[in-house]
Amino acid sequence: MSGMVDAENEKAGRLKLRKSGVFTTDIYLEGSKGGLSLQGGKSFSFFNKVKTAELAHMTRQLATLLAANIPLVDALLALQEQLENPILKKAISQIKEKVTEGRRLADSMKPFSNIFDNLYLSMIEAGEASGALEQVLNRLADFTEAQASLKSKVTGAMMYPIIMALVGSSLMMYLLVSVVPKIVSIFEDAKASLPLPTRILMTSSSFAQSYWYLIIIGAAFSFWLFKRYLRTQEGRLRFDTFALKAPIFGDLSRKIAISRFTRTLGTLLQSGVQLLQALDIVKNVLGNVVLMNAVEATKASVREGESLAEPLKRSGQFPPMVVHMIAVGEKTGALEVMLEKVADNYDGEIDTTVSSMTTLLEPVMILVMGGVVSFIVVAILLPILKLSEI
Repeated sequence: MSGMVDAENEKAGRLKLRKSGVFTTDIYLEGSKGGLSLQGGKSFSFFNKVKTAELAHMTRQLATLLAANIPLVDALLALQEQLENPILKKAISQIKEKVTEGRRLADSMKPFSNIFDNLYLSMIEAGEASGALEQVLNRLADFTEAQASLKSKVTGAMMYPIIMALVGSSLMMYLLVSVVPKIVSIFEDAKASLPLPTRILMTSSSFAQSYWYLIIIGAAFSFWLFKRYLRTQEGRLRFDTFALKAPIFGDLSRKIAISRFTRTLGTLLQSGVQLLQALDIVKNVLGNVVLMNAVEATKASVREGESLAEPLKRSGQFPPMVVHMIAVGEKTGALEVMLEKVADNYDGEIDTTVSSMTTLLEPVMILVMGGVVSFIVVAILLPILKLSEI
């Protein structure tokens, strides 16, 4: 049975229906304002979404409030009043209403999947079941902060070459379209035979000047085709296989994935999540189909009674050191500790790799830019020197 009722908010609607002898299983606002429905719909402003750092900070604050023996409803109310992000503030407000009505925190958060992912919800659920919610929240905050830090490091390292490539491409296009044609016109008037570099430069300049819009359209269309290809199963598998084998970047991609795998799995197991459920969650945070398939096969083997280390070793996707430490952790009953150590070790290796890549990319980008500029200068100077000899 479904229907509509006029009320100021969800709580008022429930009370109004309850007085009429109707007990609701779910209720939400019709066409709610602000871009976030009471069911936690995924429509929200692009410029106003919840950042990982904001979620980590909110989680830490909630853990602190619960550690001070403040009831959950009061803690959520205090949290709601001090949050600045309107999306997160609205979500916490609606979660508080559901908790007030007697629902569990994990169940109250489930409709807001655009903010709280499956990993987050599973850990909250495990924390509530074990009576250690504040400890789980602290682990969640640590985990979220670590993931945000890792993402920031990798993104920061990639920004420099991307910006350099964009600036360099824009500069080259400007030279070919605006500057080179004015200089080349002098050589055309002279009607002298021109060196090969100059002819190449003239052809490139003429094409860029006449068909610059085709270059932009072609680049955009190529990017669209590439994204479309990645949405196919075959395309994603091939790209992810290449991503793990590519020089320099392949090693970094594997290290990032292993760090995510071990950190996430260790955090879930420490929070009381069962191994099979944890593997199912971890699979979705890897971001690489090849590794996801390896974890899926591992989960099937574990379900049949095998250890965790053996199917990971058979997959060939996890380094021997990682497999060995996991095997030792299983034998000693300290799997969670070993997983955390592996994650810490790989985080350190990622820092070193990113620093090395940044150090290497800077001179490479400068050399590439210098080479292009040198070619343009030589292509212009050669005919000038030739004409001066006549």
